[in-house]
Amino acid sequence: VQLQASGGGLVQAGGSQRLTCVASGRSFRMYVMGWFRQAPGKERELVARISRSGDSTIYADSVKGRFTISRDNSKNTVYLDLRRLRPEDTAVYSCAATSTIFTMATSNQYCYWGQGTLVTVSS
Repeated sequence: VQLQASGGGLVQAGGSQRLTCVASGRSFRMYVMGWFRQAPGKERELVARISRSGDSTIYADSVKGRFTISRDNSKNTVYLDLRRLRPEDTAVYSCAATSTIFTMATSNQYCYWGQGTLVTVSS
């Protein structure tokens, strides 16, 4: 599966942004999807993942209550809605896919990656 992320940009603290990741191929619904981010000088972080059906989601503590992951399998698309953004949310955000089961889809399980999209939050 090939992934294409978009939607990054410059946003003020407290603002919102929607990231979109479109997948190619007909097997999108077979993958657990995740959104990662990596800030300069920091390790990559799995911020959210969503099950194949979209019924289950898990978030990193750092974004819980502010970010929402969702998917539309009819459009081969996964979204990440970012709200109440903080300067520390500044990072390159990437989407990724894994064929492992949802409960085991930790950060090192993802095999397919899209290019990143930069989100910059100004204070």
